[in-house]
Amino acid sequence: MRGSGLEGSVVVVTGASSGVGRATVRELARRGASVGLIARGRDGLDAAAKEVEAEGGTALVVSADVGRADQVVGAADAIEDALGPIDVWVNDAMATVFAPFTEVSADEFRRVTETTYLGTVYGTMAALRRMRPRDRGVIVQVGSALAYRSIPLQSAYCGSKHAIHGFTSSVRCELLHDHSGVRIVEVHLPAVNTPQFDHCLAKMPNHPQPVPPIYQPEIAARAIAWAATHPRREYWVGATTAATILANRFVPGLLDRYLAMTNYRAQQTGRPLQPDRRTNLWDPIEGDPGAHGDFDARSERRSPQAWASRHRRQLLAAAAAAGMAAGGVVATATRRGGEGRRREGRRQVERSRSEAPDARRPRPYGRRGGALPADRPVRADR
Repeated sequence: MRGSGLEGSVVVVTGASSGVGRATVRELARRGASVGLIARGRDGLDAAAKEVEAEGGTALVVSADVGRADQVVGAADAIEDALGPIDVWVNDAMATVFAPFTEVSADEFRRVTETTYLGTVYGTMAALRRMRPRDRGVIVQVGSALAYRSIPLQSAYCGSKHAIHGFTSSVRCELLHDHSGVRIVEVHLPAVNTPQFDHCLAKMPNHPQPVPPIYQPEIAARAIAWAATHPRREYWVGATTAATILANRFVPGLLDRYLAMTNYRAQQTGRPLQPDRRTNLWDPIEGDPGAHGDFDARSERRSPQAWASRHRRQLLAAAAAAGMAAGGVVATATRRGGEGRRREGRRQVERSRSEAPDARRPRPYGRRGGALPADRPVRADR
């Protein structure tokens, strides 16, 4: 990747027509990147391309199904032919089904897995085939807290996110073994206000929703763009993501019971699910879905934790400097306090000596300090 930022870089984003992918292409264009947009829905792609151009960037639209390896390869070829060598590849495409596992058909489960998991695998393959010979590039896997902690009613999606995490860890080890200059990074997201809740297949009494607290997609987009230029093993976005992952490390059984009690209701609004609702599992939705869902009024626009995650080195350096300064203050105070105690101790000794009887006077005889009588002989055998 050229330079310290994204200026002049070529970035590919899958799932670019809506939600987090849509917000990400805008953020990338704002930072000076040329963006290759991959998704199925042409209406959303065209609208996203206009937003990229409005930010001063260059966009290339490629309509492709990431669940088909040949289409992903064709999209990568088209983007490089038009924009140049790919510097960053962002795997964001996803699909889900909101339903108990026993109500999900085999074809539905397969379709979610093809889009969410295999789409990431095929995107990573296409990126590595181009990046490894150049020995540079960054692959960003858009993950989730659900890659560590599954929840009910989304077994296919949670399984795919777990699979992405395991797959990525394996590929990372291989890149390290080969001393490759290509980096691969995961960005794990919280619940985000995206249009997927309006278009995903659902088999529940009420309309689906993200589990609160909900974050706006621009928070995720900033984290993804940052990870592209500051790659490390992974980023956690949102306090709930960090809390969920950490809690699952220590009390997974307790979380099983808590989620079983709360997350059926937490993933549904109070509105009944419409029977004629359009879904995008098999085909894209006509029209432009945009980046935001229906939960703007309930969504957080900032995340202090996400900012801290991006700037943790600076925070650690500041904390270390503050710790050293505090340690210096304590050490100085301790040293001065010790010197003061020693001076006071010497003064007390000198005062006691000046007030006491002559310490050089001979010690009196006798058991109780009295002198022996002059007429009492001292027996030699005692």
